[in-house]
Parts: sequence; structure tokens; C-alpha cells
Amino acid sequence: MPLALLAFLLFGSLQPANAQLFKKKEKTSAETPKSEDKKSKNGIKPYAKVITEDAITDQGLFDVHQIEDKWYYEIPDSLFGREMLMVSRIAKTASGIGFGGGKINTQVLRWEKRPTQVLLRVVSHDVVAADSLPVHEAVVNSNFEPVLYAFDIKAVKEDSLNSVTVIQMDELFTKDVKALGMPERYRKNYKVTRLDDNRSYIESVRSYPLNIEGRHVKTYNASNPPSNTSLGSISIEINNSMILLPEEPMKKRYFDRRVGWFARGQLDYGLEAQKSETVRFLDRWRLEVREEDLEKFNRGELVAPKKPIVYYIDRATPRKWVPFIKQGIEDWQEAFEAAGFKNAIIAKDPPSPEEDPEWSPEDVRYSVVRYLASPVQNASGPHVSDPRSGEILESDINWYHNVMSLLRGWFFVQTAAINPDAQKVDFEDAVMGRLIRFVSSHEVGHTLGLPHNMGSSVAYPVDSLRSAEFTKKYGTAPSIMDYARFNYVAQPGDEGVALMPNIGIYDKYAIRWGYKPLPGKSPEEEKPILDAWILEHAGDPLYRFGHQQIGDVVDPSSQTEDLGDDAVRASTYGIMNLQRIVPNLIEWTEEKGKDYDDLDELYGQVISQYRRYMGHVSNNIGGVYENHKTYDQEGPVYTHVPREHQEKCMEFLHEQLFETPEWLLDNDIFGRIEYSGAVERIRGLQVRTLNNVLSLGKMARLIEDEALNGDDAYSLAEMMKDLRTGLWSELSDGAKIDTYRRNLQKAHIDRLHYLLTAENQSRANDRGGYRKSTALNTSQSDIRSVARAELSRIQRQARTAAGRSSDAMTRYHLEDVADRIETILNPR
Repeated sequence: MPLALLAFLLFGSLQPANAQLFKKKEKTSAETPKSEDKKSKNGIKPYAKVITEDAITDQGLFDVHQIEDKWYYEIPDSLFGREMLMVSRIAKTASGIGFGGGKINTQVLRWEKRPTQVLLRVVSHDVVAADSLPVHEAVVNSNFEPVLYAFDIKAVKEDSLNSVTVIQMDELFTKDVKALGMPERYRKNYKVTRLDDNRSYIESVRSYPLNIEGRHVKTYNASNPPSNTSLGSISIEINNSMILLPEEPMKKRYFDRRVGWFARGQLDYGLEAQKSETVRFLDRWRLEVREEDLEKFNRGELVAPKKPIVYYIDRATPRKWVPFIKQGIEDWQEAFEAAGFKNAIIAKDPPSPEEDPEWSPEDVRYSVVRYLASPVQNASGPHVSDPRSGEILESDINWYHNVMSLLRGWFFVQTAAINPDAQKVDFEDAVMGRLIRFVSSHEVGHTLGLPHNMGSSVAYPVDSLRSAEFTKKYGTAPSIMDYARFNYVAQPGDEGVALMPNIGIYDKYAIRWGYKPLPGKSPEEEKPILDAWILEHAGDPLYRFGHQQIGDVVDPSSQTEDLGDDAVRASTYGIMNLQRIVPNLIEWTEEKGKDYDDLDELYGQVISQYRRYMGHVSNNIGGVYENHKTYDQEGPVYTHVPREHQEKCMEFLHEQLFETPEWLLDNDIFGRIEYSGAVERIRGLQVRTLNNVLSLGKMARLIEDEALNGDDAYSLAEMMKDLRTGLWSELSDGAKIDTYRRNLQKAHIDRLHYLLTAENQSRANDRGGYRKSTALNTSQSDIRSVARAELSRIQRQARTAAGRSSDAMTRYHLEDVADRIETILNPR
């Protein structure tokens, strides 16, 4: 079982000048003033009696001492009362829990010194009021800071520069301090009973000028562990990062939902409003203009920021990929020029161990692209920010080695029909390097504060994506933060067409909006200026932000992996390309001496891409467009997808999916990759989309559309009729029903049965706008009525068709269908 590792991080801004010059030393000799030779009345020992000459010391924000298996913090008195951000992550997990790097808790802490103890208190910035206002006292009294842990003072040392206090900190990591350990959801899922002290220990504690990194292994007794069940326990490695927050918080910039941004909120009781209001402000780096450059900046000249954003590339990164990762980082320089800065973001190689033996990616002064030797097919761009202001303090991009496998699959299945570079299993380094640059740019965008903009790609007309002139100028989407991926619309003969997005028009607009300094303006005074910048582009789809959606896709114009303004047209082009790829799969994956694993994998990529197209189209049925606006903009925020487009989407589903997609059934491929699975694969594809169309949320929105818009709406009854007519077309024309269609028709009966008994659906927590859901009382809605009517009609038609069918299997199927429906409608 993999052990879990903990990193404990401390960050700050303004330290004494010599803080940057701290050096690690193996041991420290205890130099104690003579006045400390006597033991204190309160049991506080002389410094030299606690921190002996056997101590191994790591100097930094706090000096950290290790004496055998005991660990001590030496806290300067100047840091008592300063706020510190504790970020807790699972660094290594037990098999079955996922992979390391996930954040489990973030909280602000303050160290407080009392006569014989040091308290570690939890500070909340969720509720605020300016300290100049009378309500500030009420806010303070309502937010008493709880004590996370209490430590006995072991020793003190006083000198003329800075007195220090020594505590033994082992138990903060070795005991079950829940805020720093396994999350409660894991404890419940795996039925954790208690921490096993004998199998829990501190791995390391390292101190840097602005942060302290602690790593510890915790073993929990559990009756339902995800792996290694015979042990009855789970071991994980946890990384706690405690960061000294800047003494002077950065100026806030207020959030606006019309521009996509990672943001945080505070309940502000100091506002002149007749209710408590939550104000939200952006997560962003502190980019400021030097005083001597202010005049040039105001004239519109580009200036270098006081402190640029610097990313170091992990020493472990294969050298051939380093230039591409660097390019992806520095691609954002163009966007920052729109905000008035030059050289605002820079990529660097870290110093070698010989050049700087103290350099570490765990030092919070350094943001690093961390290269992880992992089978995980992903990359991620998290960041750590000051909850008081939103200032991003550091970011480490996690780059998993196997992200290249993910890129290979996407690029192959989306471009191989027109792109010889993708018509092979292993790409040339230049091709893979360009893909790595694309992912690097995307992940860096997250670390700058930008979330996914899934509504970006809808700005481009589908056929414009077949134009070399258009795509070379604009890329495949206005934002690299969309999941626009690669150009699956382009067809053979579309020479010179661009295949992927770049830093686009929206990205430059968003960076300008979030980062352009407005000298001399308070956050409140900035708001009308920022609003005016938005209104300059109101209604222009190139500047639109569309929120990522988890769960039910309500807005079909903000979907993942899609391209263009018409899902039917784009998906039709995409399927045409898949139909070109399938007959070539064996040839393009052929290599002497190899088995058919690559053929199996890339055929699976074809299936996955085809499934995406079905989702892009089916999500328009019962869809509602979302375009955020304020009162000074015309038009509604929410509009239903037009009836004509929904009908066109239903026709597409019948033609491309519900009519058996014969082009996917390639016996030459199946004979090489599987002994069975073709029938089940098609059934799974069809049923997934069928159930999506007949989801409760979509059906509820169809009902509401008709209630609000009458005959202009695509009603639930009309949708169900169109679906039934297509799925059961053989009942009217007397055709033989093949295996695939029989499976699909039975699935339709099963889904209608489900609708008769489906439980009510409530509105789920929206998770900051990410999760959309539609509330529905199923027993009192029209859904059950329509489902029952559909079942009755299908039963009558099936009985009639069964009597005149000459095909035995078709007759058996229809008789079975009629009997199944009888059991559903009239259960015994």
C-alpha cells in the first residue's frame, strides 16, 4: 500500500532582509545567555536544555529543530499575531482513492503567545466589516477564533533583535487533528474508526523564508478500505503547507459573472445595504507598476511589472519537452500586453544543485511546473491565494507524464482524417511538442485566475472552421480556456486549416479586464470602469463567457469538447471524418512484432468521439441558453433553444445513432481486438443518448417551455411522439427488426417504465455556478401521463405488427414488448 506524504507550507511577504539569506545547517550549537541558566517557575526550561547540540536545524521562517524523533518550532516573537495560510493536500494515496495532489482543506491560522502556552487559532475572513465602522465590533464578537491546537512553551530565548519561543510541534501532525488529516468524506466512505498512532509518523518538516513544509504519514483503521482489505487500514501521506500572508493585502478587484474568473467571497456587513451582502473578488497575481514607470504606463506604453510571474520547469522534465512547456507559459505575454505589461510572465530553468543547493520546488517563493512520473492522463493548474485579497501567492502546475497519451488519442481521432502527422501511433517530437505547448498554455491560464470558458467555441460559424485564412487568424475558438481541443470539423481538401486554438481574443480581453492597473482607484471606484469595458463588447460572442456545467447540461452552447455554432452541422462533419478513419485504423496502427493494443485503444477513441457528438446534439433538446447581463443591457438572460433547432437535433439522432451506425461495425477490427462486445457497444451508445434525451431535467424544461411560450415551443408530447416514431418505425412499415434495434426498443420501454416511478428531483447546490439542475415533482407533472400514453400506444402497435410479421425473431420481440408493457401498466 502506498504511504501518504504531507507537505506543510508557510508563506509571507515582508521579512527581515536576512530572511532571504537563510542557509540550512546540519546541527546547531546552543548558545544561551547566562540569564537562561535557571529553570523558570512555570516549567519553561533554559533554551540550551531544550535545543541541545544534538539538534538538526533547518533555518527559515521558523527555525525547525529535530532531536531524535522530536520536532520543535522556534517562533520569533515578531511573527505572533501574523496570519498564515494552511493548505492541506493528499500527496500520496492508498490505491483506490485516486491520485495525489488534491486539496483537502484551506484555512487561515494565527499563532498566539500566552504565558505558558502557544495557541494555534483558526481565523475566518468569510464575514467582514471595515474596522472603522461600528458594526465591526459585532462582527468580531460573532467570529471568535477557535483554537486548533495548544502547545506548551518549552523554552524562550531573548535577545536585543528578536526574541523566540520554542514549542514541541510533533502532535500537530502525529495526532488526529481532523482539519489537517483525512477528509470527513473519506472517513465515512471507508468507515474509519480511529488513527493508529503506531503506524503514523512525521516524514519531514522543512523551513523556507516564507513557508514551512510538513509531510506526515497517517494510518487509519478502517472497516471498508478501498484496497488491501486484509490490513483493515488506510495509509495516506499528507502535505501541509503553511504560508505567511503578506503584511499588506493586495488591492481587491471585484468579480463580475460576465467575465470568467476564479473568485472568492466575503459576507460584508459594512456595506450600505438593507441586507447582508456577499462581495466576490478575483484571484490574481500582484502585478503592479513601478512608481518610476507610472507616467509611461498612463501614456499607454508597455512597462515591466515590479515583480513578474515566473515559472520554473522541474529538473525532472525530459529536456526535449522543456522548450515547448516554456513556450506555452510565455504565450501569455501577448495577453498581458493588453493589460499594459511587457514580460509579465517568464519561464525559467531552475538553478542546478551546484548553483544553488538550497533551491527547492517546495519553497513558496517559486512557482514550478512539476513533472510527475505517473500513469494519470492529466495536467492541472492549481494555485494558492490570499483569502483576504485574492492575491495568488504561488502555483505549481502538475504535469503528469501520461498526458501525452491523452493528447495522442485526441489529436488522432479529431484530425487524422485530414492530417498525415496524426495517422500513426507515435507522433514526431515536433508534433507532440506542439500539443504539449497547447496544454501548457491552457493550464497556465488556470494559474492566472481563468476558469474554463466552455461558451467560447460557439462564437465561430461551423464552416469558418474549414477556412485556412479564418482559423490561422482566430484559431479554433476565441479562448484557449475552452475545451475546443482540435479541429474535427475540417474536411479533406481544406488545405492549411488550423487544427487547435491559441491565446485568443477572449483571453486577451479577460486578462486586460482582470489585470490592467487602475492607479489611484479604490476597488469601488474601479467597478464602473470595469463595467464599461464589458459593455464595449456586449452581445459579441467573441467576448462571451460560458460556465462549465457539471451534471445536467442546461445550456447547450457551453459544452465541453464541441466546436462551432451549430452542433448538428459540426457533428455531421465530425462523423464524416470518423467514417474516414475507421477503414484505415488497421493500417495506421500496424507495426511488425506488435500486438493489437494500439488498434483497440484508437478504436475506443473513435467510439468516445462519436459519443461526444451525440451528447453535443442531444443536449439541445430541452436546452436553455444562458447569457449573463445587467440591467443596463437589453434582452433576457435565459432563452429556450428554438423549436426548429430541437426538431433538427431529434432528426439527427435518428439518422446518425438510432438507425444502427453500420460504419462502426468493422469485422476486420473486431477479429483483432475482441471475442465479443460489438452488440453491447452499440447498445450502450444508443441507450446513453436515449436516457439523456429522456432525463427528468430536459423533460421538465420542455414542459415549462410550452407553458411559457405555447405553440412556439417544442412540447414534451411532440418530442415523445418524434422519438417514438423514429425508434419504432418498423411497426408502420413492417420491416424486419434487427438485433441492435430490438435492444434499443427494449431500452425505450425500460426508460418509460422508469419515468412512471421516478422520484422527485430537487434543485442541487450549484457549486458556484458549475452544477445546473432542474427541480421537478414527477408524480404531479405531465411526465408520467405522457410516458403512460406512449407505452399504451407502443403496446397496441406492437400487437398489430407482431400478427403480420413474417420474421420469427421480430414477432417474438414484439410479443415480448406487448407483454412487458402489460406488466408495467397493470402490475399484479
